[in-house]
Amino acid sequence: MAATRSYEERIAELQKRQNQLKEQEKDLQKRAKEEERKKRTRRLIEIGGIVESVLGREFLDEDKMRLLSFLKMQERNGKFFTRAMNRTDTETDCSSEGFPIT
Repeated sequence: MAATRSYEERIAELQKRQNQLKEQEKDLQKRAKEEERKKRTRRLIEIGGIVESVLGREFLDEDKMRLLSFLKMQERNGKFFTRAMNRTDTETDCSSEGFPIT
């Protein structure tokens, strides 16, 4: 005759399984966060490369505040940066917006 498990044993088994699932969930969340961090880091590196390629020289520490001031000025003067970045058309030439692409 097969022995039946008590309610306490079944509850303990379910609690153990819940703990295992919580650990798996934490692990997946950790992996997703790490993946997003890596994507963000890659984006930032690419943006830095773009800035240096347009600038034609290495981007220096003192350039940070100049770039920030320039972008803020563009926004104050008509949100030029935001408008250029939020374009939805496939046209890559921003010259019609006053941004010549060379």
